[in-house]
Amino acid sequence: MPEQLLFIDLTSADPQERGRQYGVAARELIERSIDFYADLFLRTAGLQWTEATARARAWIPLIDDYLPGILDEIRGIAEGAGRDFEEILALNARFELSQSNPFDDKADEGCTSFALLEEANGLEHVLCGQNWDWREQVADTVVVLRVQQPGRPTLITQTEAGQIGRHGANSAGIGLNANGLGGGFDAGLSVPGTFVRRKILESWDVYDALQAAFQVTQSAPSNLLITHRDGFAIDLETTPGRHGWMYPTHGVLVHGNHFQAFVPPQIEKTYRPFSVDSLFRVPRVEKGLQAARSVTSGARLRALVHDVMSDHFAHPNSVCQHADPRRHEADRYQTVVSSLVDLSTGEYLLTAGLPCENDYVRVPWNIYDGPEAPTRPASGASSSPAPHAAAHAG
Repeated sequence: MPEQLLFIDLTSADPQERGRQYGVAARELIERSIDFYADLFLRTAGLQWTEATARARAWIPLIDDYLPGILDEIRGIAEGAGRDFEEILALNARFELSQSNPFDDKADEGCTSFALLEEANGLEHVLCGQNWDWREQVADTVVVLRVQQPGRPTLITQTEAGQIGRHGANSAGIGLNANGLGGGFDAGLSVPGTFVRRKILESWDVYDALQAAFQVTQSAPSNLLITHRDGFAIDLETTPGRHGWMYPTHGVLVHGNHFQAFVPPQIEKTYRPFSVDSLFRVPRVEKGLQAARSVTSGARLRALVHDVMSDHFAHPNSVCQHADPRRHEADRYQTVVSSLVDLSTGEYLLTAGLPCENDYVRVPWNIYDGPEAPTRPASGASSSPAPHAAAHAG
């Protein structure tokens, strides 16, 4: 478990230089990440790392068309870390690279995401967050990035070293939390989910964020919970075919790792949740967050959410997930980071590992330190301005 998280501020206007800054700062963690996935792919799927990097090249034209400029950032990460471009590309498509192999469909990964709108808490703030659960070795490769780009909102994201985004929030007031959904689909070659997440985090408004999810075909099902500081949240269950969606009930929206809005027709006759603990994690978090309605202190609200996300019902396969000793050491999952973002104030909190063992710590930046959303032309909708700096204190 990391004693502290690695925070990296990427400030260059040039994407390749921005990536190089990242690669230099996270070089040791990127080495660990590559070593981990090289061993994992070989053990579970019989896939050599050289095969994985060779396969990753097939995504280049799709990624370049979907998110122009991001491949330059990846080239920069590779340069700064002293690795090949294809290796960093493979890290950013690590889920898709395994989809032709059996181990991911059987993996018991368990993330739990939530949105808590103003009517559901005594502070009348808009919050979002999640427990990010993945293989326990990944806890030692987590980085927290702030990415400043010309013409786009500044974003903060927690991700694996070498990746360009996973979960986070931006200076336009958009929060993104994401979970795996499982299920086997024959989607062919399509854009890896990491790049969809990054594009959502680069969106100026919810319209653009939804477009980022709906304008592309992803290789694998993924759940995307999008929250906006103006008191809006929507959960998208995306698949290579149709998507499903859900809205909050009385200001609370919680999602785990099973299809909650709909079951895709491709798998409806045989569907079983690939992470059965999702069936109790979701109601446990929903019930725990109900107490937020009577909380009127920021410190007490943070403590409440921390307690909810530290829940040990059905331990070790609980909301706060611990490595299960009954599994192979390479297939043990745990909560690697728990996050809480206050979209009303811009405060961004994370734990360095299990929430039951670690307090929330503030990242060194406020999400609203970046640029405000540009005003739309008169024929379109205008985005709300960012909160004033005075609101940042919470």
